[in-house]
Parts: sequence; structure tokens; C-alpha cells
Amino acid sequence: MAPTSHQPLAERLRPKTLGEVIGQQHLLGPGMPLRIAFESGQPHSCILWGPPGTGKTTIARLMADAFDAQFLSISAVLGGVKDIREAVERATAARDGLEQRRTIVFVDEVHRFNKSQQDAFLPHVESGLFTFIGATTENPSFEVNSALLSRAAVYVLKSLTEDDLRQIVTRAQDIQAVPAVEAKAVERLVAYADGDARRLLNTLETLSVAATAEKRGDIGDEWLLRVLGERMRRYDKGGEQFYDTISALHKSVRGSDPDAALYWFVRMLDGGADPRYMARRLVRMASEDIGLADPRALRLALDAAEVYERLGSPEGELALAECVVYLAIAPKSNAIYQAYNEVRALVQQDSTRPVPLHLRNAPTRLMKQLDYGKGYRYAHDEEGGFAAGERYLPDGVEPQQPFYRPVERGLEIRIAEKLRELRKRNEDADL
Repeated sequence: MAPTSHQPLAERLRPKTLGEVIGQQHLLGPGMPLRIAFESGQPHSCILWGPPGTGKTTIARLMADAFDAQFLSISAVLGGVKDIREAVERATAARDGLEQRRTIVFVDEVHRFNKSQQDAFLPHVESGLFTFIGATTENPSFEVNSALLSRAAVYVLKSLTEDDLRQIVTRAQDIQAVPAVEAKAVERLVAYADGDARRLLNTLETLSVAATAEKRGDIGDEWLLRVLGERMRRYDKGGEQFYDTISALHKSVRGSDPDAALYWFVRMLDGGADPRYMARRLVRMASEDIGLADPRALRLALDAAEVYERLGSPEGELALAECVVYLAIAPKSNAIYQAYNEVRALVQQDSTRPVPLHLRNAPTRLMKQLDYGKGYRYAHDEEGGFAAGERYLPDGVEPQQPFYRPVERGLEIRIAEKLRELRKRNEDADL
């Protein structure tokens, strides 16, 4: 059936062929995994894992079209065992009917099904009654039963790029679904969509309805802000306010103010920031501003990110908030950050110095004849597991002071004591 103006914009712009799909070229481009699957003529069960609005449903529908298969869609949020039974009956009827059609069963938000519901698919996937396609925004390693996971290929979809989203705006204008959109308004829409095509299309549809009501011939930035109001002003991913707010969060953590850090964290979430982005920033803060003063901080940040992947919003956001407070009150050190930058600068401007012979491996007779590994002292055989006086830097590298200089805070107090002891032993060995 041809698209009509009564259909939602997302439906009118839904790709009818692989060539019309915007984004996901790492899967759908020539020679890429899903393109090969489409061209093989043999559908296979799979799980499409990716953020909202990246084309999971579209790809599943296109797969059904490509194989002339009956397409059955189940929402794991609203459905249950009854829907699964009905899908089995319809798949059986299609297989045994005059046309003997294949069936693709698409389960949206498959992670919402419990173990027994997911298990209900297994015998029918194994028998080949239907091809199973699950869509999920959550890590399938945690949310999909291992038995089902082992029978399905996992394809990871990516958020759409800004160029991808601009193409969608252009297509909407090409079919005259929306008035002309000025360049500045397009950029604001793209930033607001944050890689989510569905969010972009729903917003465009809202604007189109408002523009029609006001008999406007175009969509300008000021008018867009007025129509969409606070939700558009508060979150501008590409704009100054976004980066100012994340900067305030980072500096509050660095300044050991848990109240301020928690405030800016919640402001970011309330403004529409992706919690996964926030999790990545927290991992960075743990490495840059805490480091070895409290190595548990990095582990906690990674754990918080994993908890969010398991629970999603809003439950998983509490783990991120816990991490924010912990990072703020943890002892601070940028010693690793500074050491890394100093060594990186040295390596970039220095020549490629050879590895000292005594540090090289000598797996062959020739290498041994060339003195590879000669004179190397095995630290475990030395007193205290330390080869006092041994040199490990290449010749010509003589730092005026150690690259890594631990601060007198947290665990680095003990690290500094240990390094002073080892350096004293090196000095005594050189006398």
C-alpha cells in the first residue's frame, strides 16, 4: 500500500529496500554481515542490539520482505505466552498452507520476556518453524537466555551519525512531509535527536502539525524553540550549555564536593543526556582525577556502567549516582594522568630508541649468539623480588625526575613509600 499523509511520518519514511536504509553500513554495506545474510537467500535467527531509533524494526521487516516471509511482530512489553502460541499457530499454517511461506517472528524489547517466555521459542527455532529476530536495547549477554543466544547471531547497531540524521530531515522535506527547515534549526534538531531516528521523526511530525496550524511556510530556529519549549532548550548536545554542565560535574568531582557533583549529574539526566555517555565520563574521571590514590574508583565506575546496562533507566541511574558520590569523596591524584602525558610527549618528539640487548627475548640460537637477553637479571631470583641497580629504560633516556610522581593522598602515600625504598636500593647498588 502506498504511503499516505494519514500515516505517521516514521511509517511514511520507513525504507522499502536495503538501499534506502540510512546508517548501519557496518552491517548493511556491500560485503558486510547482514547484507550477506540478505543476499544468501537463507534467513537465520538473530538478535539486533542497539540504542532506540537505530532501525531494528526496519531491518527485521526488510528481512521478511527479502525472503517473502510472513512477518509476525510481538511486543515483549505488552505480550506474553498467548502471543507466542498464536505466532506458532500462524507460522504452522503458513508453512503447511498452499503457499508454504516462511515466517519471521520479530520480538521487540526481547529482554522484557522472562526465562520461561524466552524458552518457549527454542523448540520452534530449532525445528525451523520460524526464524526468530529479537530486538533489544540491553546487552543480550545479560538479558537473553544462553540457550536462545547460542542459536542466534548478534548484530550490534550503532546510533545514527549527525550526517545520517540530516539525511532523514532531507527525505522528510523531499516528500513534503514538513516545511523547509532552516540550517540552524536542522542542527538543533540533529543535536536533540542524539542518534535516535524515531525521536527526530516524532519531533519533525510535531513541528509539521504546528506549522500547518499556523500556516507557516518554513521552520526557523526561534520558532522551533518556541513550539517545543523547555524540552528543546534544556538539552542541546552540541551546544555550549551541554559542555558547560558536564564541565561543572567533572570539576565538582575533582573538587571533592559530592552535593554539587550529584546536582550537576541529575541536571544532565534531566536535560536528556544519555546515561551511557555519563557512565563513560565517570570512568574517565576515575582514571584522570583519582587514579592510584584509590584504584577501587575505576572498578566502581565500570561496575556502575555495567549495572546501568543491566537495568536501564531509571533503575540503573541510581548506580551511576552512587558512583558520582564515591568519586567526589575519594582521595584525588592526577599523577598517572600527568605521567602518561609526559611520556607520550617524550615518545612523540624522541627518536625510536632500540630496546637494550639484555631486555630482549632470545628464542633462537642466533639471537643468543647476538647477545639478546645476555646479562638480564630475573627479578624473582633476587632479594625481595627486586633486581637492585638493573636498568630498564633505553640508553639516552634520562628523565630529570620520575615520570610517575605519586601524591601524598590515599593509597599513593604507600606507593610513594615503596618507590622511595626501591630507588634507595638502586642508588646503593650503583655505589
